[in-house]
Amino acid sequence: MTTTDHLSTDPDVPSAPTGRRIGVMLPRDLPPHEVLHFARQADALGFHELWVIEDLGFRGGVAQAAAVLAATSRLTVGIGIAPAAARHAAFAAMEIATLGQLFPGRIIAGLGHGMPAWMRSLGLWPASPLTLLEETATAVRSVLRGEAVPQGRYVTLEHEEFTELPDVVPPVLLGVRGPRSLALSGRIADGTLLAEPAPPTYIRAARSHISATGPHQLITYDVAAVSNDSGQALEAVRPGLAYIGEPDWAPHLVDLDFADDLAALRARCDSPHEFARQLPLTWVDALSLAGTPEGIRAKIAARHDAGATSVVLTPVGENRLSQLEQLAQVQ
Repeated sequence: MTTTDHLSTDPDVPSAPTGRRIGVMLPRDLPPHEVLHFARQADALGFHELWVIEDLGFRGGVAQAAAVLAATSRLTVGIGIAPAAARHAAFAAMEIATLGQLFPGRIIAGLGHGMPAWMRSLGLWPASPLTLLEETATAVRSVLRGEAVPQGRYVTLEHEEFTELPDVVPPVLLGVRGPRSLALSGRIADGTLLAEPAPPTYIRAARSHISATGPHQLITYDVAAVSNDSGQALEAVRPGLAYIGEPDWAPHLVDLDFADDLAALRARCDSPHEFARQLPLTWVDALSLAGTPEGIRAKIAARHDAGATSVVLTPVGENRLSQLEQLAQVQ
């Protein structure tokens, strides 16, 4: 079988879109009866991508991706992200290859370390997270391309066992934060996924660490709300920024002129939720895609100008289906 990297020559198969894309996040806690309706609405409203997440205790990424791919006809669906330690590379490759066969050109696979606290609670945090991620991503990409898999410290498998491969090879992205992990992504992956918040300063800093020498997708997440009253929209996303003061989020604040003040505010607050309540609206504005449709379009353009190939909007609050229609105004 001859595989094609990312793009298909078959006119009936959708190619993975490139350039300035706009996606939307499928909320992890959306009621089950709303999940497929949300996906169909995102498809009908013209979003380029729909991203599903795999947070511990909620829903599996591969299962969600398969369901929404089957329920839609046009959307590219991204898995952002599957922790490398949660599945052996062989089984991760099988799942991704299956989705690639069934839905050619419509799946993007995201891999990452996973949240350290969650992975430690499961006894899955490796002695060398960077090595495990590199070996897993390399093995998955090799299997999808029908290539030999380098034998490593954590990953051992024979590629000859894999015969069910997709004609359109799904891109494999790394969802990472730290400088060494970003550099790894630039070296071995088809792209990088940056979690929220992803202001232009963070995008530019991340790109400097990624330093990819070839084509490299850069997907960014941000909490989002649209209203003709920009203050109302900013208040709506405030709870979605509750955890940006925690240590793991420090890379997102690089080069922001209020980064030190933000850290000081978090130190004074007893909880992430109190911290979110006290965030000045100017900071909320800088760290979200909230505001009027015109204002959000300008923020999206700034992220694209900084290097994002796809900007993903994360709806917040109670009625996410209604918000989806409002978010579609920014396209």
